[in-house]
Amino acid sequence: MPDILHDFPVRAPALRTWAMFSTPVGLDAWWTLRSEGEATLGATYRLYFGPDYDWRARVTACEPGRLFELEFTEAMPDWRGTRVRAELSEQDGVTTVRFAHLGWPERSEHFRVSSFCWAMYLRLLRRHLEVGEVVPYDLRLEV
Repeated sequence: MPDILHDFPVRAPALRTWAMFSTPVGLDAWWTLRSEGEATLGATYRLYFGPDYDWRARVTACEPGRLFELEFTEAMPDWRGTRVRAELSEQDGVTTVRFAHLGWPERSEHFRVSSFCWAMYLRLLRRHLEVGEVVPYDLRLEV
């Protein structure tokens, strides 16, 4: 099964970076339109991107400041069962993010588009952490 992988540094503490992946306030700043959930193993997150994209995911790994992973349970067919994972390590005030979207059924057109979109979204995450920039949801893939 193919995976989407993006590794990058961010000038922010690991715990603050982890909160961007694991809290509704964090997720809504760079990825979702609205989200709900609690960073607890087995908890369910609601990830809302619009009327046709009201998804659910289960927390499958949760180590504050180090690791957070969601498995999609309700989403587009090729996202169901895939996992989004952020592994973090901090050194000298810089956090290395090892991002992965794991378990895609095939290298489809949607896989390729999603890889590009993740790169764009992760850039917004980094900009938010480093300079406080928040891009309105409707403009996130255009900046």
